Amino acid sequence: MEGIEHIKHCNKTLAIIIRTDFQKDGIEFFTPDVFSQQLAYMKRKKDYLISPHIHNIVKRDIDITQEVLFIKSGIVRIDFYNDSELYLESRILNKGDVILLANGGHGFKMIEESEIIEVKQGPYIGSLDKERFASVLEKDVKIL
Repeated sequence: MEGIEHIKHCNKTLAIIIRTDFQKDGIEFFTPDVFSQQLAYMKRKKDYLISPHIHNIVKRDIDITQEVLFIKSGIVRIDFYNDSELYLESRILNKGDVILLANGGHGFKMIEESEIIEVKQGPYIGSLDKERFASVLEKDVKIL
């Protein structure tokens, strides 16, 4: 699907990128039901109505934090790593792009001053929430 990119390693989805120019009528879900974050795109015509609703209380077990980033402005390089902290590859995200980070590791370099909106499960628990490690060397970056 043009404008959608699934970043995979060893048959595991690391990320899903929705480029700012993606368009499709209706609704499209990009994530499997097993993900703790669901990512979808909607395009509806004027006067389309989504009925008022309340979300039911449903207990869910979440084992891994998944996050969605909205690039509000700027240009951001995202570096992807496997679960063993081995660098894999990179992508460039531009204003308007959206990315779901589902598995593996990731790091960022701001190519321009950037604004990013982040949505993920909470609450954030500081140093217990993530394990930091060394970034890829600039000379080893592979932008695909």
